[in-house]
Amino acid sequence: MAILKVDGQEIEVPDHFTLLQACEAAGAEVPRFCFHERLSVAGNCRMCLVEVKGGPPKPAASCAMSVRDLRPGPNGEAPEVFTTTPMVKKAREGVMEFLLINHPLDCPICDQGGECDLQDQAMAFGIDSSRYQENKRAVEDKYIGPLVKTIMNRCIHCTRCVRFTTEVAGISELGLIGRGEDAEITTYLEQAMTSELQGNVVDLCPVGALTSKPFAFTARPWELNKTESIDVMDALGSAIRVDTRGREVMRVLPRVNEDINEEWISDKTRYIWDGLKTQRLDRPYVRKDGRLQAATWAEAFGAIKAAVAGKTGDRIGAIAGDLASVEEIYALRELMTSLGSPNIDCRQDGTALHPSFGRASYVFNPTIAGIEQADALLIIGANPRIEAAVLNARIRKRWRMGGFPIALIGERSDLRYDYEYLGAGPETLAELVDGKGSFFATLKQAKNPLIIIGQGALTRADGLAVLGNVAKLAGAVGAVTAEWNGLAVLHTAAARVGGLDLGFVPAEGGKAAAEMLTETEVLFLLGADEMDFSKKTAFTVYIGSHGDNAAHVADVILPGAAYTEKSGTWVNTEGRVQMGNRAGFAPGEAREDWAILRALSDVLGKKLPFDSLAQLRARLYAQHPHFADINEIAASEGGDLGALAKKGGKMATSGFASPVKDFYLTNPVARASAVMAECSALARNNFKAAAE
Repeated sequence: MAILKVDGQEIEVPDHFTLLQACEAAGAEVPRFCFHERLSVAGNCRMCLVEVKGGPPKPAASCAMSVRDLRPGPNGEAPEVFTTTPMVKKAREGVMEFLLINHPLDCPICDQGGECDLQDQAMAFGIDSSRYQENKRAVEDKYIGPLVKTIMNRCIHCTRCVRFTTEVAGISELGLIGRGEDAEITTYLEQAMTSELQGNVVDLCPVGALTSKPFAFTARPWELNKTESIDVMDALGSAIRVDTRGREVMRVLPRVNEDINEEWISDKTRYIWDGLKTQRLDRPYVRKDGRLQAATWAEAFGAIKAAVAGKTGDRIGAIAGDLASVEEIYALRELMTSLGSPNIDCRQDGTALHPSFGRASYVFNPTIAGIEQADALLIIGANPRIEAAVLNARIRKRWRMGGFPIALIGERSDLRYDYEYLGAGPETLAELVDGKGSFFATLKQAKNPLIIIGQGALTRADGLAVLGNVAKLAGAVGAVTAEWNGLAVLHTAAARVGGLDLGFVPAEGGKAAAEMLTETEVLFLLGADEMDFSKKTAFTVYIGSHGDNAAHVADVILPGAAYTEKSGTWVNTEGRVQMGNRAGFAPGEAREDWAILRALSDVLGKKLPFDSLAQLRARLYAQHPHFADINEIAASEGGDLGALAKKGGKMATSGFASPVKDFYLTNPVARASAVMAECSALARNNFKAAAE
């Protein structure tokens, strides 16, 4: 720790702090453009100048100077820093004047207006006139893809975007070329950016040089209602803010959550919002004479009642989709129980995970933030870059710290960090389980070894055998101890852990998801769209928000609410319970899914015992108390993995393959988005070009 005085106030801070961080810890406001807590120090905007007593007779850049660089007074007094002296004021005014020499007067038409750091700091630390009469320079705008709009006349060369793409995203797609007034930020060859995290440069840009292309000229920040919620595009549950105007979602922005996404979100999370207003189901439909026709709620419920009438419970089934909230899965489970059906499943991809093996067998036990404590990593059957882009950035962050060997079993791909490729599938895994190979020794010697197993290894026919062998390997290398559980299951579906927590899996004698398509007579699909419906024979009831795969084959469609249109609970891949809030209302006659199931139960003569969301949650919390602990992770028993390791089983020989083939088109909302379709086409073209 180091002691210093800031504006006369004595404080104690860690000795690795910069002067800027120390000044802020003392409550002083220090302006900055280039400095960012999660990026390396560039020290090139000079806006954060302060005066150091006993130092040179000129202001110092506080972002580039450490507190350990300060010298004490002649008699050992604590070093002093000043942030409000005339020298500092004049220096900052001069810097602001320089920054505005070439900056255009675009504020009335700039999308950054109202959220612009340059605006705010010019008001607070600048002067009301300029001594420069020269013409402003002009810089050609660059095409860097369909997501980020460039107006490079406004760029002040803070290089935040350059450092983000290089350090966090892991690909040097942006850089600064030229010197002096010829300096430009560019993609070198003016190609589209390819990172799945590129939209974060919009948040990082302190001026209007990089803005959101789909959001351009659609709304001003002060027009929008802002709702804090969580993301369901992957299983991480990133903290987001949904901005709406009326009932229309206008944009999605990240919120800071150090335990999950820090302050980054993936491009799918950020730009999915146009898919929330297209391909929407806004009224019930009933199939008549082979065609879906609009109907009233009474007619739709009547058709379902007629289909269910006379059917025994074993002829009725229900499958929960990947975006469903805990509340609606619970309501569906209660309805199926009342109908006497054992056929329920939340695993539409057929994964081997099951709650009977214990909660530790299906969650990301070390937690997302715990990746930074790991000292060796083995990835099995997963591609974190496309399955959980923000989690992949956390792995890269740990890799950049050093001393973090990484190995992969599965598809060879660019993960944005170096790794040792061990092999394609189960044969390589079996060798590790037997203690062979140098990486077994690496894991064995690590204090906190981490093993990530993806759905690419678990959704196969031999998924249970693979899971058992991975649990055996975790035990052999000491990855599961009293202090550390390094077995991490990486999910791709936001609803999966919540469904497993609820026990939404086939009861004794029940059928799995794939079997229900052909072996039941009435099938309820709660937003389940990721299956092959070509062989479906059951009378199908689809409850969902978009006219996607399942809606095309459904016999009755009941329009539900999208994730931004309901208050719901989701459990992320690490088992953290999170609450999403309603930002708007569903279109037309669409209703929240739990309310649809409650009304349907009444028509079927199996009335569910709740009339409001509060009553539903009261019953849910009584049966499953951990759902009431928002933002908490329920403890999992590591000992459960011992029994799982004994299961063993014979593994096939085919290699592991990630279940996510297209990062941008993984769910009904994404497939309804024109922006995601454009990104997907661009990614395919880039892949073809690279292959050629």
